[in-house]
Amino acid sequence: MTIPASPLQTARAAYQPKLPKVLAEQGTNVRASLGGPTTSVADSEAIQRHFPNSYGLPIVTFESGAGQAQAALSVGVILSGGQAPGGHNVIAGLYDGLKKLNSASALYGFLGGPSGLTDNKYVKFDDAFIDAYRNTGGFDIIGSGRTKLEKEEQFATVVENCRTLGITGLVVIGGDDSNTNACMLAEYCAKNQTGIKVIGCPKTIDGDLKNEWIEASFGFDTASKVYSELIGNIERDANSAKKYWHFIKLMGRSASHIALECALQTHPNIALISEEVEAKKKTLREIVEEIAIVVKKRSEVKKDFGIALVPEGLIEFIPEMKTMIAELNDLMADPYFNGLKDDDDKHQFLTKKLCAASAQAFNTLPAGIQRQLMMDRDPHGNVQVSRIETEKLLIDLVGDLLSEWKAKGQYAGKFSGQNHFFGYEGRCAAPSNFDADYCYSLGFTAAALLGAGKSGYLSSVRNLTKPADQWVAGGIPLTMMMNIERRHGQEKAVIKKALVELDGKPFQAFAQKRASWATEDEFLYPGPIQYFGPASVCDRPTESILLERS
Repeated sequence: MTIPASPLQTARAAYQPKLPKVLAEQGTNVRASLGGPTTSVADSEAIQRHFPNSYGLPIVTFESGAGQAQAALSVGVILSGGQAPGGHNVIAGLYDGLKKLNSASALYGFLGGPSGLTDNKYVKFDDAFIDAYRNTGGFDIIGSGRTKLEKEEQFATVVENCRTLGITGLVVIGGDDSNTNACMLAEYCAKNQTGIKVIGCPKTIDGDLKNEWIEASFGFDTASKVYSELIGNIERDANSAKKYWHFIKLMGRSASHIALECALQTHPNIALISEEVEAKKKTLREIVEEIAIVVKKRSEVKKDFGIALVPEGLIEFIPEMKTMIAELNDLMADPYFNGLKDDDDKHQFLTKKLCAASAQAFNTLPAGIQRQLMMDRDPHGNVQVSRIETEKLLIDLVGDLLSEWKAKGQYAGKFSGQNHFFGYEGRCAAPSNFDADYCYSLGFTAAALLGAGKSGYLSSVRNLTKPADQWVAGGIPLTMMMNIERRHGQEKAVIKKALVELDGKPFQAFAQKRASWATEDEFLYPGPIQYFGPASVCDRPTESILLERS
C-alpha cells in the first residue's frame, strides 16, 4: 500500500540528516574511547546493590581511529511511552548505522512498545520500509506502548523471543521510566549471560531526561517550537481583541522545561515555574494573588488582557498539594479503595485517612478537581496530572479574588479567562531540522555502541550548540543516572528526572525579564518551524540549550 504524502512530506523525505563528523566519515567503524569508572547520581550503594553486573561502567566516546571488521548484527528496537518528534529518525539512524557496520545486519521493530517484545509481535525492516518514514513525525512506524518491563518472567520471555530471531541487541527508545526498564533488562541479560546487549535512547518532549552528558532529550526542540508558535498566535489575538486573559497549560508533569522554554521564546505576561513554586513554598492562595496583582496592574493601564503559561504538573509542586497528592497516591494503592465504586464512598475513605492538613487542602478544592484527583493512577502509581484542569482552577480562583477586590473598591477592571491545553499538538509534529539531525545521530550512535559490544548504555550526542559535524558521539551508563524514589508505596531504583534549576542560566534569563513582560506588551511571535532556509533560522536549537551551554 502506498502511504499518502503531503508536499512537505515529499520534500522532507529528501532531507539527509547531518551526523557528527566521526560517524559521517567513518560510519560506525570507529574507536571507542573509555573513561574511568562512574557512579550513580545519588544513592550509590543502593543502586550498586540493584545493578551489580552493570554498575560503574565507563563513559564511552567515539573517536576516529582504525576500526575492525564487524560481523552482521541482528537487533530489535521498540518505541516506548508517549510520542516525541524524531522517533522515526532514531530508527532510521539505527538502521543505517547497522548496515554501515555490515550490510547483512538486520533490524526488527517490535510492535506496540514493550508488549511487542513479550508478545513476539514484530516486523523486519528493509530499505523501502525505512525510507517511507524518514524525517516524519509520530511513532506510527511500529507504534508505542506503556507496558512496563520490570519482572524477571518478562525478561525471560524477551530473551527467549530474541533468541528465536537471532537477536543479540535491543534498543529502547523512551523516557526516564522506559530507560529505567532498559537498565533492568541490561542487568538481567548480563547476570544471566544471555549475550544480548541493551542500549537506550533519550526521548521525552518534557525535557526532563538530561544531564552533563545528555544535553537534551529528543522531541523537546520540536514540541516547544510548536507550542511557542501557538502561544505567539494567541498573543497576537489577545493584543488584537484586548479583552481576554488566556491561561495556557503546557505539557510537563514532573518539570517545567517546556513552560520555561516557551516563555523564553514568546515573552508572556505570566509564566509559572513549578520548581520555583516548590522552592519558595508558595501556597495556592499566594499563586492566585500574584496572578491577580498582574491582572490588576495591567487593568489600571487599560489592558484587560494577557497571557499566562501554566506547567502541567504545577499542582504537584504546591507544597500543601504535593503532600496531599503523595498521601492520595499511597491511599489509592490500597485494594480496599480500589474496590469502592461510588465517588462519595471514595471521598469519605480518603478524607478520613488523610492527615488534617491534607484533608483540609483536599476539601478546599472544587468538587470537579477532587474528582480528577481521585481518577485512576498512571502505570507508575502517580496522579494523571494532564487530566487535572489546573488552568481552569486558576481562572476560577483569580476571578473570585478579583471579584472580592472589586467589592472592596480595589479593582475596577474586567476579567474574562480563556483556557487552553497544549499537549498532543506537539508530540507528533514533523521534527525540526535540529531534532531530525539529533535523532538520526542518536540512532547511528546506538548502532556504534552495539558494534562496540556495549550494553547498559544510553546513546549520547553532545556539543549540540555547535554545527552537527562538531557533535560528540558516545554513550553513558544508565546506572549513572539512577537514584532511589518512592513508587506505589515502595522504594525503587529509577532514573532521576532533571528539573528546572533555579540558579541555571535559562531560569535566570527569564527571571530578569518577567517583571517587564508582566506589564508591557513585549510579546514575541516565533511563527512555524522552518525547514528550508538559512541555518540561523532552520537549525537553531532551543533558547534553553543555548543559554545552558553558552
